[in-house]
Amino acid sequence: MPNKAHQPAQKILILGGTAEARELAERLVAEGHKVTTSLAGRTIDPLLPSGDVRIGGFGGAEGLAAYLLEGGFDRMIDATHPFARRISENAIKAAVLSGVPLEQRLRPRWQKQPGDRWKPVATVKAAAETLPPGSTAFLALGRQYLDAFVERADCRFVVRMVDPPATPLAFFDHTLVLGKPANDPDREADLLSAHGITHLVCRNSGGPAGYAKIIAARRLALPVIMIERD
Repeated sequence: MPNKAHQPAQKILILGGTAEARELAERLVAEGHKVTTSLAGRTIDPLLPSGDVRIGGFGGAEGLAAYLLEGGFDRMIDATHPFARRISENAIKAAVLSGVPLEQRLRPRWQKQPGDRWKPVATVKAAAETLPPGSTAFLALGRQYLDAFVERADCRFVVRMVDPPATPLAFFDHTLVLGKPANDPDREADLLSAHGITHLVCRNSGGPAGYAKIIAARRLALPVIMIERD
């Protein structure tokens, strides 16, 4: 079996933005590969991985294919967020158009544990419709998923965002919490309790990042409206 240390260095494009992508970039750079990580640019001050970094879109599958060919890449790795469907679909098409091999690294989804009170739903719209009137809901979602909840004027929302919104949020009644999720379930439980949360709304992203809020909801016996993947 050949030793990886003696394999020729490759030029690799990582479609990133996740902790797993940063860890992968660090490992591949340490192995001697020329790595470029592509970030969507949704956060103001992202954690930058090892190697080169590209921020912004490609202009669809055709633009990504052209970038791969012009850059002379040997391999592409999709390590994006499990709900980043568009870029993953474009990566598949771009691999066909360019002939550059694609490897997909999709983290496993979270599995319901004893004590979890999950209500699985298929869409963000369904999640908004599932909230009972009078709920105080903690929205652990990206900015692009909030619009579905705006019409629920009969609920109060606590919205956590990494960066301040560019324009005021349109909710009838909401509280904005700035910052990244804590890794400590006790801190997440304290946050949920302090705001009187009755329901947690989140996506089944999988992975260790963000799972503390799931543990916190379990400990507090809070219902979780879980948006499942396709």
